[in-house]
Amino acid sequence: MTVATPAGTTGAEPYVDRKRYAWLLSVIAPLAAPAGPFLYLQTGQAFWLWAFLAFFYVGMPLLDWLFGEDRSNPPESAVPALEADNYYRYITWIVVPLLWFGFLFNVTFLVTEALPWYHWLAVAIGTGNILGFGLNLGHEMGHKKSWIDRKLALATLALGGYGHFSVEHNRGHHRWVATPEDPASSRMGETIWRFMFRELPGAFFRAWDLECERMDRLGKSDWSLDNEIVQAGLVTLALYATLIALYGAPMIPVLLVVAFWGAFQLTSANYIEHYGLVRRKLDNGRYEQCQPHHSWNSNHIASNLALFHLQRHSDHHAHPTRSYQSLRDFPELPTLPSGYFGCFVAAYVPPVWFRLMDRRLIAAVGGDVSRINFEPAKRARLMKKYGLAEKGAAA
Repeated sequence: MTVATPAGTTGAEPYVDRKRYAWLLSVIAPLAAPAGPFLYLQTGQAFWLWAFLAFFYVGMPLLDWLFGEDRSNPPESAVPALEADNYYRYITWIVVPLLWFGFLFNVTFLVTEALPWYHWLAVAIGTGNILGFGLNLGHEMGHKKSWIDRKLALATLALGGYGHFSVEHNRGHHRWVATPEDPASSRMGETIWRFMFRELPGAFFRAWDLECERMDRLGKSDWSLDNEIVQAGLVTLALYATLIALYGAPMIPVLLVVAFWGAFQLTSANYIEHYGLVRRKLDNGRYEQCQPHHSWNSNHIASNLALFHLQRHSDHHAHPTRSYQSLRDFPELPTLPSGYFGCFVAAYVPPVWFRLMDRRLIAAVGGDVSRINFEPAKRARLMKKYGLAEKGAAA
């Protein structure tokens, strides 16, 4: 897309979105998961069952390292035209049926093919990653005001039984992000495995409470069909009941494992996006307004193109209505050492994650412990380990 330069910029070149068609990688990427089982059926080669995991957890970090970072921003004068260009919106719509196809193809494959447990697990994880892409898509579309975007987001989130996400994310996480009260903001010294037990149930219960409060304001029952969580739950119930009716009890563990891993992809993203960062509490008891430096950012181009710019998370939280094509980088942001796929792998091995991130966190906040969200039981130990001191105290 080309946008005319604003007045007063004589001689400047018109803005051209160099990534306009590269965003189609976000459309294609989820298809890698069903491609593995399909190629296995064609060739009989079990290698293909592992190819998806190898590409995203090994290949994608390598591509991020090879191609590096893209720090370019669209000029503010071009943003209105970018936001109004329906091309960017339509390609998110295209992903919805592709996700449904990939999910249905893979769960059917898992329940009908006789596989060793390790091959079965590889495909189940890959299928869960399809739901992870769906959560990312639901994240983008769920912020939109249009009815069709929000309902497409709901239909996508319902695939993995995670229809409460938009409620929780928009009205819960965005309000409380980077505070000790937020179950979706991880703490310094907290492993992802401990975080999981706080984030997964915490997100659901907060979403349910928020939606029940909305129903109460409308004078409706908590279980009204206007409740978005109920709507998504009915889609999930109908889908899963149909699959179990068609394929019997063996479909149950398939759906349970796949849905869990899909939800865990969101847990993984939440874990790395705000690790250890906290907003200051003001004298009036409220927290300071969310700013770009309250989220970890990544400009790694390969993974950003596969994730609709999710990794420019700093701008997203500071300006949540901006669409993916308009998100910006800012100077001196807390910056992740890799894209999300590489950081996920590191996070799954806590000693590796802490070694990569703890000193990076301390540097990002300038050693100010009032800007660190500590795991309470580890606060004293971490402060001693890294030579930190409370404000006004001797180090």
